[in-house]
Amino acid sequence: MGELIEAAPGTVLAIYAHPDDPDVAAGGALARWSSAGASVHVCICADGDKGSADPSADTGKLVESRRAEVAAAGELLGVAEHHWLGFADGELEPGAELVARLVALVRHLRPDTVVAPDPTAVFFGQHYVNHRDHRAVGWATLDAVAPAAGNPHYFPDAGPPHRVETLYLSGTLEPDAWIDVSTTINTKAAAIACHETQVGESDEWLRTAVRQRAEDAGREAGVPFAEGFRLIRLA
Repeated sequence: MGELIEAAPGTVLAIYAHPDDPDVAAGGALARWSSAGASVHVCICADGDKGSADPSADTGKLVESRRAEVAAAGELLGVAEHHWLGFADGELEPGAELVARLVALVRHLRPDTVVAPDPTAVFFGQHYVNHRDHRAVGWATLDAVAPAAGNPHYFPDAGPPHRVETLYLSGTLEPDAWIDVSTTINTKAAAIACHETQVGESDEWLRTAVRQRAEDAGREAGVPFAEGFRLIRLA
Protein backbone atom coordinates (compact mmCIF):
# COMPACT_ATOMS: atom_id res chain seq x y z
CA MET A 1 0.00 0.00 0.00
CA GLY A 2 1.09 3.55 -0.62
CA GLU A 3 0.90 6.56 1.66
CA LEU A 4 -2.16 7.96 3.43
CA ILE A 5 -1.67 11.73 3.51
CA GLU A 6 -3.01 13.39 6.63
CA ALA A 7 -1.58 16.92 6.58
CA ALA A 8 -3.35 19.66 4.64
CA PRO A 9 -1.35 22.02 2.40
CA GLY A 10 -1.42 25.77 2.83
CA THR A 11 -2.29 26.86 -0.71
CA VAL A 12 -3.61 24.52 -3.40
CA LEU A 13 -3.97 25.05 -7.13
CA ALA A 14 -6.04 22.43 -8.95
CA ILE A 15 -5.57 22.58 -12.74
CA TYR A 16 -8.11 20.81 -14.96
CA ALA A 17 -9.48 20.93 -18.47
CA HIS A 18 -13.28 21.13 -18.16
CA PRO A 19 -15.67 22.74 -15.66
CA ASP A 20 -16.69 19.51 -13.88
CA ASP A 21 -13.26 17.82 -13.94
CA PRO A 22 -11.83 19.06 -10.61
CA ASP A 23 -14.96 18.06 -8.69
CA VAL A 24 -15.07 14.57 -10.23
CA ALA A 25 -11.33 13.96 -9.93
CA ALA A 26 -10.47 15.53 -6.58
CA GLY A 27 -13.55 17.14 -5.06
CA GLY A 28 -13.24 15.21 -1.82
CA ALA A 29 -9.62 16.22 -1.28
CA LEU A 30 -10.28 19.85 -2.18
CA ALA A 31 -13.18 20.00 0.28
CA ARG A 32 -11.12 18.33 3.01
CA TRP A 33 -8.23 20.72 2.52
CA SER A 34 -10.40 23.84 2.41
CA SER A 35 -12.19 22.77 5.60
CA ALA A 36 -8.76 22.42 7.22
CA GLY A 37 -7.91 26.02 6.34
CA ALA A 38 -6.16 25.67 2.99
CA SER A 39 -6.64 28.34 0.35
CA VAL A 40 -7.96 26.30 -2.59
CA HIS A 41 -7.81 27.72 -6.12
CA VAL A 42 -9.11 26.00 -9.25
CA CYS A 43 -7.91 26.68 -12.80
CA ILE A 44 -10.24 25.58 -15.59
CA CYS A 45 -8.48 25.65 -18.93
CA ALA A 46 -11.40 25.11 -21.34
CA ASP A 47 -14.87 26.63 -21.27
CA GLY A 48 -16.87 23.43 -21.68
CA ASP A 49 -18.44 24.65 -24.93
CA LYS A 50 -18.64 21.14 -26.36
CA GLY A 51 -20.16 19.57 -23.27
CA SER A 52 -23.36 18.57 -25.06
CA ALA A 53 -24.20 16.00 -27.73
CA ASP A 54 -27.24 18.03 -28.85
CA PRO A 55 -26.47 19.48 -32.31
CA SER A 56 -28.90 22.35 -31.69
CA ALA A 57 -27.33 23.40 -28.38
CA ASP A 58 -26.41 27.07 -28.05
CA THR A 59 -22.75 26.80 -27.07
CA GLY A 60 -22.64 30.34 -25.70
CA LYS A 61 -25.50 29.62 -23.32
CA LEU A 62 -23.91 26.28 -22.45
CA VAL A 63 -20.72 28.05 -21.37
CA GLU A 64 -22.75 30.46 -19.23
CA SER A 65 -24.60 27.57 -17.61
CA ARG A 66 -21.41 25.69 -16.90
CA ARG A 67 -19.80 28.71 -15.27
CA ALA A 68 -22.80 29.03 -12.99
CA GLU A 69 -22.53 25.33 -12.15
CA VAL A 70 -18.85 25.77 -11.29
CA ALA A 71 -19.65 28.67 -8.98
CA ALA A 72 -22.29 26.62 -7.14
CA ALA A 73 -20.01 23.59 -6.82
CA GLY A 74 -17.08 25.71 -5.72
CA GLU A 75 -19.12 27.25 -2.92
CA LEU A 76 -19.80 23.76 -1.58
CA LEU A 77 -16.17 22.70 -1.82
CA GLY A 78 -14.82 25.90 -0.27
CA VAL A 79 -12.94 27.08 -3.36
CA ALA A 80 -11.39 30.51 -2.82
CA GLU A 81 -11.33 31.46 -6.51
CA HIS A 82 -11.75 29.99 -9.98
CA HIS A 83 -9.35 30.96 -12.74
CA TRP A 84 -10.62 30.55 -16.31
CA LEU A 85 -8.15 30.36 -19.21
CA GLY A 86 -10.87 30.46 -21.89
CA PHE A 87 -9.70 27.83 -24.35
CA ALA A 88 -12.25 25.96 -26.46
CA ASP A 89 -12.88 22.28 -25.75
CA GLY A 90 -10.71 20.02 -27.87
CA GLU A 91 -8.21 22.77 -28.68
CA LEU A 92 -5.89 22.48 -25.70
CA GLU A 93 -2.28 21.76 -26.62
CA PRO A 94 0.55 21.10 -24.13
CA GLY A 95 2.72 23.71 -25.82
CA ALA A 96 4.33 27.00 -24.88
CA GLU A 97 1.11 29.05 -24.78
CA LEU A 98 -0.66 26.88 -22.21
CA VAL A 99 2.52 26.24 -20.22
CA ALA A 100 3.28 29.98 -20.06
CA ARG A 101 -0.18 30.80 -18.76
CA LEU A 102 0.05 28.10 -16.12
CA VAL A 103 3.49 29.28 -15.07
CA ALA A 104 2.14 32.81 -14.66
CA LEU A 105 -0.73 31.54 -12.53
CA VAL A 106 1.56 29.39 -10.36
CA ARG A 107 3.89 32.31 -9.81
CA HIS A 108 0.96 34.59 -8.97
CA LEU A 109 -0.73 32.25 -6.48
CA ARG A 110 2.47 30.58 -5.20
CA PRO A 111 0.85 27.28 -4.17
CA ASP A 112 2.77 24.65 -2.25
CA THR A 113 0.55 21.94 -3.78
CA VAL A 114 -0.72 21.49 -7.36
CA VAL A 115 -3.35 18.93 -8.36
CA ALA A 116 -3.82 17.90 -12.00
CA PRO A 117 -4.70 14.92 -14.24
CA ASP A 118 -2.16 12.16 -14.78
CA PRO A 119 -1.38 12.46 -18.52
CA THR A 120 0.09 8.97 -18.70
CA ALA A 121 -3.32 7.40 -18.01
CA VAL A 122 -4.85 6.79 -21.45
CA PHE A 123 -6.84 3.56 -21.55
CA PHE A 124 -9.29 2.68 -18.78
CA GLY A 125 -10.32 -0.89 -19.51
CA GLN A 126 -12.07 -1.55 -22.81
CA HIS A 127 -14.64 1.22 -22.65
CA TYR A 128 -12.97 4.58 -22.01
CA VAL A 129 -10.11 6.52 -23.58
CA ASN A 130 -8.96 9.48 -21.49
CA HIS A 131 -9.99 12.76 -23.13
CA ARG A 132 -7.17 14.45 -25.04
CA ASP A 133 -7.85 17.70 -23.14
CA HIS A 134 -7.19 15.89 -19.86
CA ARG A 135 -3.91 14.58 -21.19
CA ALA A 136 -2.90 17.95 -22.63
CA VAL A 137 -3.54 19.72 -19.32
CA GLY A 138 -1.63 17.04 -17.45
CA TRP A 139 1.46 17.35 -19.63
CA ALA A 140 1.32 21.16 -19.61
CA THR A 141 1.04 21.19 -15.82
CA LEU A 142 4.05 18.91 -15.47
CA ASP A 143 6.08 21.21 -17.71
CA ALA A 144 4.84 24.29 -15.86
CA VAL A 145 5.83 23.09 -12.38
CA ALA A 146 8.85 20.94 -13.19
CA PRO A 147 10.87 22.96 -13.79
CA ALA A 148 9.51 26.12 -15.45
CA ALA A 149 7.71 27.94 -12.60
CA GLY A 150 10.71 27.62 -10.29
CA ASN A 151 13.36 28.64 -12.82
CA PRO A 152 13.71 32.38 -13.51
CA HIS A 153 15.02 31.75 -17.01
CA TYR A 154 11.73 30.18 -18.13
CA PHE A 155 9.10 32.78 -19.07
CA PRO A 156 10.88 35.65 -17.25
CA ASP A 157 7.93 38.00 -17.82
CA ALA A 158 5.57 35.69 -15.90
CA GLY A 159 6.61 36.94 -12.47
CA PRO A 160 9.08 35.92 -9.75
CA PRO A 161 9.87 32.19 -9.77
CA HIS A 162 8.09 29.86 -7.38
CA ARG A 163 8.85 26.22 -6.67
CA VAL A 164 5.88 23.93 -6.07
CA GLU A 165 6.53 21.41 -3.29
CA THR A 166 4.09 18.60 -4.11
CA LEU A 167 2.16 17.51 -7.17
CA TYR A 168 -0.87 15.22 -6.96
CA LEU A 169 -1.91 13.52 -10.20
CA SER A 170 -5.51 12.30 -10.25
CA GLY A 171 -7.11 9.70 -12.48
CA THR A 172 -3.90 7.72 -12.34
CA LEU A 173 -3.56 4.03 -13.03
CA GLU A 174 -0.75 3.84 -10.48
CA PRO A 175 -1.88 5.57 -7.27
CA ASP A 176 0.67 5.67 -4.48
CA ALA A 177 -0.95 8.24 -2.19
CA TRP A 178 -4.46 8.57 -0.85
CA ILE A 179 -6.50 11.31 0.77
CA ASP A 180 -9.12 10.21 3.29
CA VAL A 181 -12.37 11.84 2.10
CA SER A 182 -14.70 10.06 4.51
CA THR A 183 -15.85 13.38 5.98
CA THR A 184 -16.29 15.09 2.60
CA ILE A 185 -17.62 12.37 0.29
CA ASN A 186 -21.18 13.71 0.49
CA THR A 187 -19.92 17.21 -0.25
CA LYS A 188 -18.13 15.88 -3.31
CA ALA A 189 -21.31 14.17 -4.53
CA ALA A 190 -23.31 17.37 -4.00
CA ALA A 191 -20.71 19.39 -5.90
CA ILE A 192 -20.81 17.01 -8.87
CA ALA A 193 -24.61 17.18 -8.83
CA CYS A 194 -24.32 20.93 -9.44
CA HIS A 195 -23.14 20.14 -12.98
CA GLU A 196 -26.63 19.48 -14.31
CA THR A 197 -25.58 20.02 -17.93
CA GLN A 198 -23.41 16.92 -17.55
CA VAL A 199 -25.24 14.66 -15.07
CA GLY A 200 -28.86 15.77 -15.51
CA GLU A 201 -31.18 16.04 -12.56
CA SER A 202 -29.24 13.50 -10.54
CA ASP A 203 -30.50 11.85 -7.40
CA GLU A 204 -29.47 8.80 -5.44
CA TRP A 205 -27.75 7.12 -8.39
CA LEU A 206 -25.05 9.80 -8.50
CA ARG A 207 -24.42 9.67 -4.76
CA THR A 208 -24.18 5.87 -4.99
CA ALA A 209 -21.73 6.02 -7.91
CA VAL A 210 -19.50 8.59 -6.20
CA ARG A 211 -19.47 6.64 -2.95
CA GLN A 212 -18.74 3.34 -4.71
CA ARG A 213 -15.70 4.77 -6.48
CA ALA A 214 -14.41 6.28 -3.23
CA GLU A 215 -15.05 3.01 -1.40
CA ASP A 216 -12.86 1.18 -3.89
CA ALA A 217 -10.01 3.64 -3.25
CA GLY A 218 -10.72 3.50 0.47
CA ARG A 219 -10.11 -0.23 0.57
CA GLU A 220 -6.61 0.36 -0.80
CA ALA A 221 -6.00 3.14 1.72
CA GLY A 222 -7.53 1.42 4.73
CA VAL A 223 -10.24 4.06 5.28
CA PRO A 224 -13.97 4.15 4.44
CA PHE A 225 -13.64 6.57 1.48
CA ALA A 226 -10.58 7.90 -0.32
CA GLU A 227 -9.24 9.50 -3.48
CA GLY A 228 -6.06 8.09 -4.96
CA PHE A 229 -3.25 10.04 -6.61
CA ARG A 230 0.24 9.65 -7.98
CA LEU A 231 2.31 11.83 -5.63
CA ILE A 232 5.43 13.65 -6.83
CA ARG A 233 7.57 15.52 -4.32
CA LEU A 234 9.37 18.39 -6.03
CA ALA A 235 10.97 20.03 -3.01
